[in-house]
Amino acid sequence: MDLGPRILENDWVRLEPMQEAHREALRKPADDPDIWTHMTFAGFGPHYDTWFDAMMDAQTRDQISYVAVRKSAQQVVGHTSYLAIVPEQQRVEIGWTFYAADARRTEVNPACKLALFENAFASGAERVELKTGGKNLRSQGAMTKMGAQREGMLRSQVNTWRGERRDTVYFSVLKPEWPAVRAGLLKRLTG
Repeated sequence: MDLGPRILENDWVRLEPMQEAHREALRKPADDPDIWTHMTFAGFGPHYDTWFDAMMDAQTRDQISYVAVRKSAQQVVGHTSYLAIVPEQQRVEIGWTFYAADARRTEVNPACKLALFENAFASGAERVELKTGGKNLRSQGAMTKMGAQREGMLRSQVNTWRGERRDTVYFSVLKPEWPAVRAGLLKRLTG
């Protein structure tokens, strides 16, 4: 599996590998406390620079962060990433995903997932994983609607930045499942 940082693009979004030059453009979409409710650490307001630095630092190890640009507005609307990249097992996770309020429930998330999954499977992945907080029903609904398979829940797995213990729900898409998931994403984007 050969996942390297490169621009991922389709008709709706452009995912640019995150660089220092994106710091200010991403600040506004990140500045919404609701985004961070279920996350392990915060990235809004006074927490933003620490979060941004952590994402940049992770890129030197096992993560590729992307800034999501909505093509219709040529505007940065959020962040997503490949993380837990395990080439020898042909496995990768998609996570740290958030979008500005005006980009939620639009073409942005399905278009970003389309670009990320397409690139992962074309690069040799056999399995793409997603996870979310047990109380994050919006994300669980989006993953189910996309066609990802719910695999189960790890109870009390991590601490959120607010000090709560979080259950984590796991989903995945396997390579043989990708054509059907892809068709569903395309139908949502073009239908």
